[in-house]
Amino acid sequence: MSDFLSKVPERLKWWIEARFGMFIHWGLYAVPARGEWVMFFERIPKSEYAKLARKFNPKRFDADKWVALAKEAGMRYMVLTTRHHDGFCLWDSQVSDFTSVKAAAAKRDFIAEYVEACRRAGIRIGFYYSLLDWRWPEYWDGPSKNPEGWARFREYVHAQVRELMTNYGKIDILWYDGAWPYTAEDWQSQRLNRMVRNLQPNIIMNNRSGLPEDFETPEQHIQYFDRPWESCMTISEAWWGYHAGDKHLKSPLEIIRLLVRCVAGNGNLLLNVGPKADGSIPEAYARRLRAVGEWLKRNGESIYGAGAAPFRAAHLGQITAKKNKVYVHVFYWPGKEMCVAGIKNKVLRTYMLATKEVLSFKQRGDRLFIYGLPRRPPDPIDTVVVIELEGKPEAAPPSFWRQ
Repeated sequence: MSDFLSKVPERLKWWIEARFGMFIHWGLYAVPARGEWVMFFERIPKSEYAKLARKFNPKRFDADKWVALAKEAGMRYMVLTTRHHDGFCLWDSQVSDFTSVKAAAAKRDFIAEYVEACRRAGIRIGFYYSLLDWRWPEYWDGPSKNPEGWARFREYVHAQVRELMTNYGKIDILWYDGAWPYTAEDWQSQRLNRMVRNLQPNIIMNNRSGLPEDFETPEQHIQYFDRPWESCMTISEAWWGYHAGDKHLKSPLEIIRLLVRCVAGNGNLLLNVGPKADGSIPEAYARRLRAVGEWLKRNGESIYGAGAAPFRAAHLGQITAKKNKVYVHVFYWPGKEMCVAGIKNKVLRTYMLATKEVLSFKQRGDRLFIYGLPRRPPDPIDTVVVIELEGKPEAAPPSFWRQ
């Protein structure tokens, strides 16, 4: 694993070990079921949008079931939207009446139920919080046009973050969003995050308050960074909140290969699901997540706590590494033998990760040849071959043009 990962703060180490988390976008937008931006795209007046709260009474909401599914999928942490851009709070905020306790038919604090379920199951707890709120004219005016109004709006935001950091015990992740188009100075993010750290000393935060903080968050794509990062992606084609018309879902193959690509670049995957208005996670999502979890039961050693290897094998797939082992994730099956080049270390043994079947091999300079593979891949999604080395993996410089 790269040096920058070995030098991260102590508070980040569990997160790097975890590698895979569940993102959940859920709120009033689940009622019309046209995605989390429905208020914005359809220009729904806030008075009209607020009426959706009367219909928000999710009889099938069960936080324990959400958490159980995350664990079945092999996810080690969860991040739930406490408040999205529409301003609707899933907790009993004291600075807003637009909440699941005051305004909704449900009269429930869903954040409290989620936190309690995570703690019962031993899964790490994350809160998503959007800085922007479409219901405030002061947000649209901005600090230049309406400085006094902006100051009131900003204090509302800071007060809500304080509530979330105070009322629910230890929280592991604060996942900001919605700082655009304003600056960290406009939001007074340094003051905000200083307060967060005073209340939650071991919390980790993403970079979306306008400050770098602990980790980067590329959205809907994989981008490597020389610091901790996490790619957040939807299980559906585009929408984070439930959209009844979005029928294209990522397959287990796509999800697993995205996860592997993240880990091979020293990153995490935060995979989003959008529950329905009744609180249930669609069974089509659940089936895919369980299939990913089954693969991780056999191959999780190559994911949890693993990171980038110093050499590549793009003709085969991806490589992850941990301690003195490298894990070749074979997406493109080569037939009865395979070659991995660029290995400086002495190879001690090679074997299939899922079955522990030992494989024969020969080293020729920096090239490793592995023999005795089956004609077809044992796992059509990703067959993992382990290469056990003498010492930490090291790369040999290419020299084939000299021979």
